Amino acid sequence: MRTLRTTSIVAALAGAALLAGCVAAPPYYDRPPPPRGAKGGDRDRDGIPNRMDRDRDGDGVPNRYDSRPNDPRYR
Repeated sequence: MRTLRTTSIVAALAGAALLAGCVAAPPYYDRPPPPRGAKGGDRDRDGIPNRMDRDRDGDGVPNRYDSRPNDPRYR
C-alpha cells in the first residue's frame, strides 16, 4: 500500500514538472516594438517583419491591393 502511494505521488510530481514548461508566454510579448524606420521593422506588430508581411499596416487589405500599404487609415 505504501509503495503504491509513493509511486502515485512520484508520477503526479513528474507529470506536473512536464506540464510546467507548457505555459510559457511567447518571447515576442516582452520585447519592445522596433523603432520606426528600422530596417525589417514590424509596423502592425503582428510578429511578421514588414518585408515578409502581406498586410504591412494591419488594416485587413493585402499590400498589393492597398492604395497606401504603410498607412492603416487608408485602404
